[in-house]
Amino acid sequence: MMGRKLVAGLDLGTTSVKAVLFDLRGKLIAESEKMNTTYYPHAEWVEQDPHEIERSSVRAMKEVMEKADAEDDELLTVGISCAMHSIICVDERFEPLSNMLIWSDGRSSAQAEELLQSNGMDIYERTGTPIHPMSPLLKLRWMKETNDEAYQKATYFMSMKEFLLQKWFGKRVVDYAMASASGMLNVEALDWDEEALELAGVKREQLSQIVPPTEVLPALNPSIAEEIGIDPQIPFVIGAADGQLANLGSGAISPGEVAVSVGTSGAIRQFIKGAGVNEKHETFTYAFTDDTSIIGGATNNGGIALQWLKDLLDFTGSHDELTAEAEEVEIGSDGIIFLPYVNGERAPLWNQRAKGNFYGLSIGHKKEHLVRAVLEGITFNIYHIGKSLEEIAGKPKKISVNGGLTQSPLWVQIMADVFGQEIHLSDTHHNAAWGAAWTALVGIGNVQSFEAIKENMPVEKVIQPNMKNHEMYTEIYEKYEKISKELAVYFT
Repeated sequence: MMGRKLVAGLDLGTTSVKAVLFDLRGKLIAESEKMNTTYYPHAEWVEQDPHEIERSSVRAMKEVMEKADAEDDELLTVGISCAMHSIICVDERFEPLSNMLIWSDGRSSAQAEELLQSNGMDIYERTGTPIHPMSPLLKLRWMKETNDEAYQKATYFMSMKEFLLQKWFGKRVVDYAMASASGMLNVEALDWDEEALELAGVKREQLSQIVPPTEVLPALNPSIAEEIGIDPQIPFVIGAADGQLANLGSGAISPGEVAVSVGTSGAIRQFIKGAGVNEKHETFTYAFTDDTSIIGGATNNGGIALQWLKDLLDFTGSHDELTAEAEEVEIGSDGIIFLPYVNGERAPLWNQRAKGNFYGLSIGHKKEHLVRAVLEGITFNIYHIGKSLEEIAGKPKKISVNGGLTQSPLWVQIMADVFGQEIHLSDTHHNAAWGAAWTALVGIGNVQSFEAIKENMPVEKVIQPNMKNHEMYTEIYEKYEKISKELAVYFT
């Protein structure tokens, strides 16, 4: 087994923690996944335990090394990906004072609405982060205004990745992407924004040192290394946020190359030079390197909307069985249009109070019509965000899609037909982990550029659009967009 050259991506996601081992061409060698527990203590409150996620990270790394029967001298480096918008209040010993608030936590809806009525757009134009309860800036504002005990006692404020880095490496650092997702980073200056800090009620010394994604971390804590079963001198590289790394891991890094990720939630993103911000507040701009950013929009409602319907119908079969019946339903679901905002919404509405709707129900409709309508509604929403993206970056030249929903051939075909373009599917759904691993290879100097990943991609499958279906979907989408705008006034 000796002589292999391996690289690992550690992906701290919302649903789970994944550790993935690749060879240098992106071929999957082994993977380990540990599920995360999510808590809902009150309406709109969504939390996780950072200790649980850190412990899961240790177990996942240990297990993936064991599965691959990998030796220390085979593992070149490890890169780290993390879900955006988490915030933890910690004391002077870096111990959490409460659970971590994650991106889907909506407790700061009132603060977001208030800020939008004052200077919120000015802050958005500097930070590129939409004024929305997902943003740690708004979560901290809520803590400040409610005299939250953990906030008042906190010495530092950290994302999940920063918490893990402090525990594993004893260093308080944050990469450009995770800092940008806080809503408190000036994306042009790549420094903390003083007005945002004042709004959040935090001082810059309470936040971490900002570093590029290729930053090589200090030696791993010996006790953590022993638990994992690796040499503490194996270099770890800080990496970035999952959105940037999913694009990178899909090879979508050049102008016109768009990546769509649809798992529990979803997003459509594209890299740009500089840090252009959408004037309409419809998309985000998050920093990646010194001179590149990612623009796009994230939806709260990807596979979670399909899971909601599955639970609502009390359907005990698999997701494949649920969607199989919908294959027999005509395009447009016999007149049903589904607004997929069952989990509130980020892009393009940026309204956590948004609600899901079935429009056009009649007595002849059956569950298979609802299933297809949900799949179409999820896709229309992504297409809606994509149209906002086009205003900054132009029409996409290539669309790469990854995430759990790509396991549904029906949904992928709907995607191709709605966009009217080829859809490129990777044979792995670990794009963020591969992006993290590649960033680590750049960080240690094993490869020369991010762009070189294009020559080291897993095999892609190409799904062709049916242009007749596209014409039909274009008409249905116009009705979808009109309904979504007209119903928005009732989302209170």
